[in-house]
Amino acid sequence: MSERANPYVITEDTIADPPVHWWERLKFLGPGFILSASIVGSGELIMTTQLGARAGFVCLWVVLLSCLIKVAVQLEFGKHAIFSGETTFAAFNKLPGPKFGRGNWSIWTWLVIMALKFLQVGAIVGGVAIILHMAMPALGIHVWTPIVAVSVSLLVFRGYYQPIEKISLVMIGAFTILTLVSVFMLQKTEFAVSWADIGSGLQFELPAVYVAVALGAFGITGVGGDEVMMYNYWLLEKGYAAKTGPRGETPNAAWIRRAKGWIRIMYLDAILAMVAYTIVTAAFYVLGAAVLNAQGLVPEKDEIVETLSQMYTQTLGLGAKGVFLAGAFVVLYSTLLSALAGWTRMFSDAFAQITKWDFTDEKTRTKMVAILAWIIPLMWAALFLFFRAPGLMVMLGGIATAIILLIVLFAAIHFRYKRLPPELKPSWVYDTAFWISALAIVGVGVYSVWSAVS
Repeated sequence: MSERANPYVITEDTIADPPVHWWERLKFLGPGFILSASIVGSGELIMTTQLGARAGFVCLWVVLLSCLIKVAVQLEFGKHAIFSGETTFAAFNKLPGPKFGRGNWSIWTWLVIMALKFLQVGAIVGGVAIILHMAMPALGIHVWTPIVAVSVSLLVFRGYYQPIEKISLVMIGAFTILTLVSVFMLQKTEFAVSWADIGSGLQFELPAVYVAVALGAFGITGVGGDEVMMYNYWLLEKGYAAKTGPRGETPNAAWIRRAKGWIRIMYLDAILAMVAYTIVTAAFYVLGAAVLNAQGLVPEKDEIVETLSQMYTQTLGLGAKGVFLAGAFVVLYSTLLSALAGWTRMFSDAFAQITKWDFTDEKTRTKMVAILAWIIPLMWAALFLFFRAPGLMVMLGGIATAIILLIVLFAAIHFRYKRLPPELKPSWVYDTAFWISALAIVGVGVYSVWSAVS
C-alpha cells in the first residue's frame, strides 16, 4: 500500500525516483504477489486438478499456455495505471463504443458476466466450509458456510487484510513446497510420471469432450481477466503512480525517467509472480493427471476436498492428509481474502462510473468498500448452499473469466495504441510478445468454441 492517505489522487507531493539497484527494487514488489494469493486458489487447487483428473496429461499445454501468455496483457494494464493514475473502470469508461447512461458498454457487460464469477468464488467458500467440516464434523457444511463468509467480511471490513495476506502468502509458500515434494515423490509410486506422459501433454491436442473444462481452466488458471483488472488497484495503492507523479500536458524528462523506472519494477513484479504461479499450476495439474486420472477420480460436489487429498496421501502417505487440509484451508481462505479485497474495490469503482459519486474520494470509497465487504461474501455463501456443486461452479466461473479476458484484451489494445504516451513506446520485442498473447487468447477461445460445435 502507498504511504499516502489517498493513493487514487495523484499530485506532486509524493514523487519519488525509482530505485536502480536490484535489491532495492525487490522492496517495491508486491502487487503481483497479492494476485498470487487469489490465483493459487480455485484455479490451481480445483480447476487445474479437475482438468488433469478428467483429461490426463493431454491438456497440460492448456494450463501452461494460460499462465504464460496472459502476462503481457497484465503488463499493459499496469503500465496504463502507472502513467495515467486511472482506476480500471475510469479507464474502461473511456473505451470506444456506446454508453448506456453514464457507463461504457464494457462496464455494463462486466457487471452482467460477474454473475457467473459469483458462482466460482461461492465454490471457494464451500471448499473452505468442507475443509472445516472434515476437521470439526460436529458442525455441518451448511453451518460452516455462513461462518466462513462472515469471518472474511469481518477481516476485510475491519482492515485486517494486510497482516492476514502476508501470513497467508508465507503459508501458501509452504503448501507449494509440499505440492512440489509430492510431485517428486510420485516417481517412487505406481503413479510415476514419464517423459512420454509430459510429451503427450505438449501435443496441442484438445479432444472435444474436454473443451468446456479446458476453456474454464484457461480462463481461471494463471492471471485471469478479473485479476488483470484488480492489478491496477494494487499498483495504485502500492504507490507506483503516486511516485511517478502527474504527467501534465507536456511531460518533462524527469517524469519520463520516473515513469519508465516504475514500469520496469512493475515488469519485474509481474514476471516473478508469473514464474511462481506457473510452477504451482504445473505441479497441481501433474498430480491430478497422474494420481486422480489413473484411479478414475474427479474432484466434485461435497467430496471434492477428500478426493483432492488423495493426491498427497497417495504420494506422501496417510499422514499427509492433515497437512493437506491445513494447506488447502490457507490457500482457499487467502483466495477469499484477496478476492474480496479486490472485488470491493472493483464494484465500488464500477458503481462510481455509472452513478455520480466519486471513487477517488476517500470517505465515500471507504464506506462503499465496507458495505460491499458484507454483501458480497453472503451472496457467495448463498450460491454455494443452493448449488452445492463446487467443481461445476468453478468451471462456469472460469468460462466467465475467459469472456472477461476478451474485454480486457480489447482494453489493453486500446491502451497500447490510443492512450500510451509516445515517450513510453515499448520495444518491438514487447509488442511482439503482446500480440502473441493477444492472438493466443483469441485463438484458444475460437478453437474451443469451434471444437464444441463441430
